Amino acid sequence: LAQKYDPQRERELRAWIEGTTGRRIGDNFMDGLKDGVILCELINKLQPGSVPKVNEPAQNWHKLENIGNFLRAITRYGVKPHDIFEANDLFENTNHTQVQSTLIALASQAKTKGNNVGLGVKYAEKQQRRFHPEKLREGRNIIGLQMGTNKFASQQGMTAYGTRRHLYDPKLGTDQPLDQATISLQMGTNKGASQAGMTAPGTKRQIFEPALGMEHCDTMTIGLQMGSNKGASQQGMTVYGLPRQVYDPKYC
Repeated sequence: LAQKYDPQRERELRAWIEGTTGRRIGDNFMDGLKDGVILCELINKLQPGSVPKVNEPAQNWHKLENIGNFLRAITRYGVKPHDIFEANDLFENTNHTQVQSTLIALASQAKTKGNNVGLGVKYAEKQQRRFHPEKLREGRNIIGLQMGTNKFASQQGMTAYGTRRHLYDPKLGTDQPLDQATISLQMGTNKGASQAGMTAPGTKRQIFEPALGMEHCDTMTIGLQMGSNKGASQQGMTVYGLPRQVYDPKYC
């Protein structure tokens, strides 16, 4: 905190306070303000009657009371609470940086109120606007930019889900989009493989390499690893879904 203390700001504050109150602070800036007398006179010059009674610095509680009266007065003057130092920051020399920050905020408030102050900034004035209820209701029909935009794109002429759709602007003079029958490399490729000769789904299909001299696999024998249907077959089976009578000729 001590490293943030600005000596240049101190010189500017000294010139402003001494020029406003007409009193000399002394060689040590903070020690000259510690009794609170000059601070009370400063706020009384900015806003007369802010501190009706200024105590003579006879004892420590007189000094602390002057500082407290000054802090309450500048709060009423318009300085924000988070910009105001505490009495011990000045009286016990615990935070001179915050004291300097409060005096700069007071100078800014004085400049905003029209005083001739050579430091600080002038705060912006509140500009309150009131809109007619009908005008506010009209805003419900407008999509704000915070919600994003699709730049007038639509789904007109959209193909089936999952197929490619080219978006282009004809005004840019770019080439027409490619036909939708072409599979791009980004979609992958099956290297010309097909399902020609593929059996029905679920049936066995033996794959072997003739160059290796291997015998053809037996597709009629059911291995024990695949279980057994106890000799039953589908010979003479009708179309799937139609009833089929199963009987034993010995009993018919």
